[in-house]
Amino acid sequence: MKKKILVVDDSALMRRVLCDIINADNRFEVVDFAVNGLEGLEKISNNRYDVVVLDINMPKMTGLELLKELQEKNIPANVVMASTDTVDGAQVVIDALELGALDFIHKPYNTLELRSERFQTKFLEILDAAANTELKNYNIKKPVKQEDTAPKIMEFVSKHKKDFTGKKAVAIASSTGGPKALQQVIPKLPKNLKVPVLIVQHMPVGFTKSFADRLNSLSEINVKEAEEGDIVEAGWVYLARGGRHMNVVSNGSKLKIHYSDEPSREGVKPCANYMYESFMNSDLDEVVCVVLTGMGSDGTKGIINLKTEKKTHVIAQEHSTCAVYGMPRSVVDAGLADQIVPIERIAQEIILNVGVK
Repeated sequence: MKKKILVVDDSALMRRVLCDIINADNRFEVVDFAVNGLEGLEKISNNRYDVVVLDINMPKMTGLELLKELQEKNIPANVVMASTDTVDGAQVVIDALELGALDFIHKPYNTLELRSERFQTKFLEILDAAANTELKNYNIKKPVKQEDTAPKIMEFVSKHKKDFTGKKAVAIASSTGGPKALQQVIPKLPKNLKVPVLIVQHMPVGFTKSFADRLNSLSEINVKEAEEGDIVEAGWVYLARGGRHMNVVSNGSKLKIHYSDEPSREGVKPCANYMYESFMNSDLDEVVCVVLTGMGSDGTKGIINLKTEKKTHVIAQEHSTCAVYGMPRSVVDAGLADQIVPIERIAQEIILNVGVK
């Protein structure tokens, strides 16, 4: 059965082109459209769609306003943002992901590029991931339980102290749904974490700096977009830059960030496999690998290779808390996961495995 798609866009030309692309693929069918956010809200409230393709700038109600309404009214929807605004680190993209959009794609200004094979392939790939994501109130804002707050986590950790030996690092891989998941992990990490944290989140060029800044504003621990040559320090979080592969290389007794420009791997750039494999030649005693929500299997091969040289501890996000249970499922099915943990407990388990200063 074809997946049912709703297209919400105020441009008749854009609607027609997007509908042509979607309907040409036998997996999908555009069953309805809306010309503004208000009309889109009404249709989503009264009908069930597998995916909503949503523009941002529209009359009467913008795409962001629509996402807010869905959140406030507790209406679940798998939303993919497709807008000309989703370019060059636009803050609206970060806002949309925070409000529950699963993913985004930049919609070219001209129809020639819009009809290009490159755009269509990427758009349909994102659409397929969203269409096969279980509709489970992912976009609904859930109340924070008291035991899930950073102070409560540290109180719990202090009662379960371990003797931490050896030199460690935390390496996180995430993709679709990752920005929201990371906002439930990184702000709960303390600034005196005993190790550095490196993150590969699948994002295009231009967006990782804005996302790193947002995480930093929410967190006690320091967060930055990793730069070439950065010395990796404990108590810091380094987010891989879009469009390059992030590696660590030895710098005396320290590690430093090095970017490489190999082709995409697993269809993505940055790719977490490269990050994990770069730890193979480090002087670390153990790497705590965390695999969060995302489509595909990025991270699995890298962890398999890493395990041949280093002790690893693998934490996979539990199925019901994933937007897309692809990457975590891959490490679980490969028998690599030491722990399978809901997103609310990931930070706690990281701290319990690496300690604080």
